[in-house]
Amino acid sequence: MNKIVQESTIRCPSCGHENCEVMPEDFCQWFYECHSCGTLIKPKAGDCCVYCSYGTVKCPPIQAGSSCCGQ
Repeated sequence: MNKIVQESTIRCPSCGHENCEVMPEDFCQWFYECHSCGTLIKPKAGDCCVYCSYGTVKCPPIQAGSSCCGQ
């Protein structure tokens, strides 16, 4: 079994700013505010969370091979 990676770097689709964040294990993060420009980032259609859409690492449930938050 692969180790679950807890950190992911989110890249803002508006300004390109990147920030490393620790991902929550027990809920999907549907919104993320860019630390640089203040844009409220939402997941792309078909993705469960902002980490799956804009992060360097998918969220913990997806890494584990299960659906994320009931999807």
